[in-house]
Amino acid sequence: MVTDVARARAPRRRVDGVLLLDKPLGLSSNGALQRAKRFYRAHKAGHTGTLDPLATGLLPLCFGEATKFAQFLLNATKCYTATVHFGVATTTGDAEGHVVARRDVALSRSDIAAALPYFIGRTWQTPPAHAALKLAGRNYYEYARAGVAIPRVAREVEINRLALIEWNAPEAVLDVSCGKGTYIRVLAEDLGVALGCGAHLAALRRTATGGFCVADAVTLSDLELMDEPARDACLLPVAALVADLPAVTLDAEAAALFRNGRAVNAMGISDGLCAVFSGGDLLGVADATNSSVQPRRVTAAIPEE
Repeated sequence: MVTDVARARAPRRRVDGVLLLDKPLGLSSNGALQRAKRFYRAHKAGHTGTLDPLATGLLPLCFGEATKFAQFLLNATKCYTATVHFGVATTTGDAEGHVVARRDVALSRSDIAAALPYFIGRTWQTPPAHAALKLAGRNYYEYARAGVAIPRVAREVEINRLALIEWNAPEAVLDVSCGKGTYIRVLAEDLGVALGCGAHLAALRRTATGGFCVADAVTLSDLELMDEPARDACLLPVAALVADLPAVTLDAEAAALFRNGRAVNAMGISDGLCAVFSGGDLLGVADATNSSVQPRRVTAAIPEE
């Protein structure tokens, strides 16, 4: 079996595409990214929003030109299966923290179900102390680990769906669909407060984001057993990241101008953001105004061999 050290010494190559990875428990998002990057021998790679080491599930990874369009997944709606443990509060709001309070749990399934609708829609969340947000150039969690209290300003988030899947006291399994910036562990803590017994997030699995589903994802163990052509076959095209945008197709002459950053005519396209193609290849995304498309992000042409 080829080791990670051997792969790290192998020559890098241009890889363009999106990998749907099922991240394992206990590994950071960056750790998962670096392992996948070594498997592919890729020059450039990035992920599309972190999953905590505690969380498992769908982590789309972008390689090469796909990194230019990762923002579309950062802003996308995300779906989770969350396990909330009632009666125990922790320092971090999840299972990794120290227990700070215990209370008896005298809740029924109907009590849990009745509390959930109050959290659906646009609501305010105070980010956790152990967060990757920054203040004065340092992460929140760095201050928390040093025992330094800092102001944490509540932010507006949106929860589109919140449903009870299973209740096995003292744990509830929830189906959550939410917008960018929503902290599921804060949701768990807030539920505990609302129900008067405290709670923390015991487990979290991301099941979908931006139209992609964890059922279509591969694991790092899967990738390790594959040869390079099989791994490459797991990649989605870069265009998968912009599949929800209106599409414009340019001829070769207009495509050359577009790739050089020039606005070009595109009849019949509504104003707004659009994906631009030529000959079936994604050229980039553009702002359409008055039947003209102005490049916003442009892909690099594949060099001729």
